[in-house]
Amino acid sequence: MSENLSMFDLSGRTALITGGSRGLGRSMAFGLARAGADVVIASRDQSSCDATAKEVSQATGRHALPIACHVGDWTAVDNLVERTYAEFGQLDILINNAGSSPIVEDVATVPEALFDKILAVNLKSVFRLTSIIGSRMAAGTGGSIVNIGSTVVEHPDLKAIPYAAAKAGVETLTAAFAQLFGPKVRVNCVRAGAFLTDISKSWPDEWFEQVAPTYALGRAGNPDEMVGTVLYLASSASSYTTGAVVVVNGGIP
Repeated sequence: MSENLSMFDLSGRTALITGGSRGLGRSMAFGLARAGADVVIASRDQSSCDATAKEVSQATGRHALPIACHVGDWTAVDNLVERTYAEFGQLDILINNAGSSPIVEDVATVPEALFDKILAVNLKSVFRLTSIIGSRMAAGTGGSIVNIGSTVVEHPDLKAIPYAAAKAGVETLTAAFAQLFGPKVRVNCVRAGAFLTDISKSWPDEWFEQVAPTYALGRAGNPDEMVGTVLYLASSASSYTTGAVVVVNGGIP
């Protein structure tokens, strides 16, 4: 491997990806494992985690540990962290990818339980995981934390206002934790646009016919197109990048 490419080598490192069994998280798990990392694949469904972990291990030869976890649950997050460290003894990379963006037709009728759930999955989980793992990284050999945000921060979807507020909070956490845990831990955020995942199957035809063509690239992204950015931020290739928000959205006007 050339010296330049070696900056992206993750051999000997361990990465935890939340929401890692589907969509963007699944692509990230494969991408980081192909770069040499052992991976922890966390999502709510154990069978989905198991299946993805098996595929990652078979395709890459890396150790992939499946752990079912509801990241909006404070105690479940604590257990996820303890199991990860018990298995690997270290954690070098955290990808806060898990998210939930329910459609809200009438903001006045949003149940408190739904609002709390949206903030728990999208914001509270990022705070708790980053605070625990970032503290351990800072006390040890350091690491990289990558938060997956959303372009709704800049272009709010009026049917997903609670989600947009939570993702705005993720960018604030990114800046704050970068300062708190530096210089040994780098914390960055990817402001992600529209990607073709399971969620996109429910999008109306009008979006593909009217909205997507207005993007500079004229389409939504494929999940694998997120991997390069995350690999950059997770690896030593981005050694002087922290507290940053990297936009990956296909060129929203």
